[in-house]
Amino acid sequence: MKVQINAKIMLSISMAIFGTLGVFTRNIAVSSGELALYRAILAAALIFVYLIVTKQKIDFRSIKKELLLLLLSGIAMGINWILLFEAYKYTTISAATLSYYFAPVIVTAVCPILFREKLSGKQMVCFLMSTLGLVLITGIGDLSDGNDFIGILFGLGAALFYAIVILLNKFIKNVEGIPRTFLQFLSAIIVLIPYVIMTSGVTLGKLKLTGWANLLIVSFIHTGITYCMYFSSLKELPGQTAAILSYADPLVAVLISVAILGETMTIWQVIGGILILGFTLWNEISPKARS
Repeated sequence: MKVQINAKIMLSISMAIFGTLGVFTRNIAVSSGELALYRAILAAALIFVYLIVTKQKIDFRSIKKELLLLLLSGIAMGINWILLFEAYKYTTISAATLSYYFAPVIVTAVCPILFREKLSGKQMVCFLMSTLGLVLITGIGDLSDGNDFIGILFGLGAALFYAIVILLNKFIKNVEGIPRTFLQFLSAIIVLIPYVIMTSGVTLGKLKLTGWANLLIVSFIHTGITYCMYFSSLKELPGQTAAILSYADPLVAVLISVAILGETMTIWQVIGGILILGFTLWNEISPKARS
């Protein structure tokens, strides 16, 4: 019981930290591709140290069998980060985050095709209502200008690639937890290096002290340390409990966006956010867990 309580606390803290990501990324004056690359490099270095200290070994024989899947998931993760960081630049943190949380809905819609899982009536309702929520966020109400819509599209693109990461991980059976994340970071680095060279180039020299501080926080705290906390707590908790606690992320992001940064949301965006989060959460709750 004590182990589960500690795991719940760790997961809640990690998701709350994830919810503050947008605030810090806005203070790092580099391109989204650069930021994704530096995040992956610094976080991978920290996790590598963690693996050595905790004496966790990576089974390289198993990796050979799933190398392509690890590479593809790492590529999807890198693209996911780039699109999410772009979303933060174009629209409010709340709109970007709520659009990003459409990822579980995408997974629900695709699983019947990939895994021959039947879509229940409840799942269909959740899918349709969450989609309606996305429509309300993107297409109705007084979006201040075209940048808001572009930002929401970037957030939805990030959701698509995060869904791809989730789906690819379902096929990876022999590499678990933190070692898997470390290998995915390495895969992301391999792809992001040529992307950055061909686009923005390296501009770290232009960063001021504030930018460096925020970059280190995003890389070590939001990625390295928080990912370790996240995966360490996941193995101690039922999947449904973890899914429910994960909603600390969008809730914290919305609270920071509205209450601290003073960013506005239209009534339609509020309703849309409630529909996405509410019906996605309902989809995660099974009757057995309430008994």
